[in-house]
Parts: sequence; C-alpha cells; structure tokens
Amino acid sequence: MYKKIKVIALDADDTLWVNEPYFREVEHQFAELLSPYETENKINQELYKKEIDNLELYGYGVKGFVLSMVEAAIEISNGKIGADKIQQIIGFGKEMLNKPIELLDGVEEVLKTLSPKYKLILATKGDLLDQERKLKKSGLLKYFDHIEVLSDKKHENYERLIDFLEVKPSEFLMIGNSLKSDVLPLVTLNSNAIHVPYHTTWIHEKVTDKNDKDSYKTVQSLTDILSFL
Repeated sequence: MYKKIKVIALDADDTLWVNEPYFREVEHQFAELLSPYETENKINQELYKKEIDNLELYGYGVKGFVLSMVEAAIEISNGKIGADKIQQIIGFGKEMLNKPIELLDGVEEVLKTLSPKYKLILATKGDLLDQERKLKKSGLLKYFDHIEVLSDKKHENYERLIDFLEVKPSEFLMIGNSLKSDVLPLVTLNSNAIHVPYHTTWIHEKVTDKNDKDSYKTVQSLTDILSFL
C-alpha cells in the first residue's frame, strides 16, 4: 500500500509531543477565574464560541487562545473584569508558551528509523514562532527536511504543499492525530494518511462522519507504523 511513498509528513501537536491537555488545564483555570460571573460549563461554551469566531483573525495557537480568553472574560463579566485578572489570563498564556516539550512514546525511534528511507517534513498549523520554538526545544529538528506551518489544514492547503514538494498525491503520506485535519483532506486528494488517535482532542477537531475509513489506516501508537513502512 505504501510502496510508492517518497515524502512522509507528520503533524506536531499531540502527534509528536503533548499539547492539547495544556489547553484543557488552562480552560479550567480560566473558568475558576470567571466563577463569580458564570458556571464553568457556560464559561467553556462562551470561550469556545469566541475561539471559533476569531479563527480567521488570529489563526490557531496559544496567542489566539489568550486573546479569545481576554475577550470572553470582558463579555462574560459585562466589562467588570479587573486589570489584575486580565494580567492573570496573559500569564496563563506565557506559562503555556514556556512549557517543556514532552515527547510522546516512541517518537524519536520512529523518526530515526524513517529519516534514512523517506523525505520527512513537519506539517503543522498554529503560530509560526511558537511551533519553531517547540521544534527546536524538542531536539527533533535534525530529522526533518522541511518545516511547513500551515494557516489551516484543508484540501487546498495540502494540494499546494504537495505541488510545492513536486510529488504526486500517491507519493505523499500524512500522519497525525486529527481525522479532520490530518486524514480526511488527504482522502479527498486520493493521497495517503495514517490516523494516530490521541486521548484528548479539541472539540473543533472532532468529526462524527468517519466515512472513507477504508481509505486510511488507523494505528494505536506511532511506533506501529514501523511494521509496514
């Protein structure tokens, strides 16, 4: 099935290293901060709506998340939130940006095995500076031939990436934890994808329609791919 593959692209957050649990942790801290004004469930709902509304403006990543928290805090409190609380929210973001990198099990083993056989690229979305910082701190930069930080991961983004790499869709393989971002767009391109589920997924990345599941492979661990690549 993968005999024609020349380029393997890997997602970063929650495929190579831990990311999403930090957002869930801060969401809980944010809800505690806003608890005088609303319930945690309502605060989480309002924050999520604000994040989605702001995606086109801020894109993905911690900085956009912090700006959305600030806006949501002002609205939920009807403008009563104090400057000290806004400073705390900014502090939440700085803590996230300074988190140590926690590699997932087997990541370096997989990259070390694949890098002599294939052209490896990192294909992720998020804030460019933050992703570059995380990659440098991870110690994994040496395994990648190319780094691509995408504004989004839709059909057209992958189409442009594959054209840039000068390979056919059949020669390209994407590996990641999100069906919505890392798998289904490749299926529409008649390309290749492997889904490596992660235990925590942002609700925006969840999909209910898992049709075409015969068009991609799902493994339980990144190391599982070594048995057929």
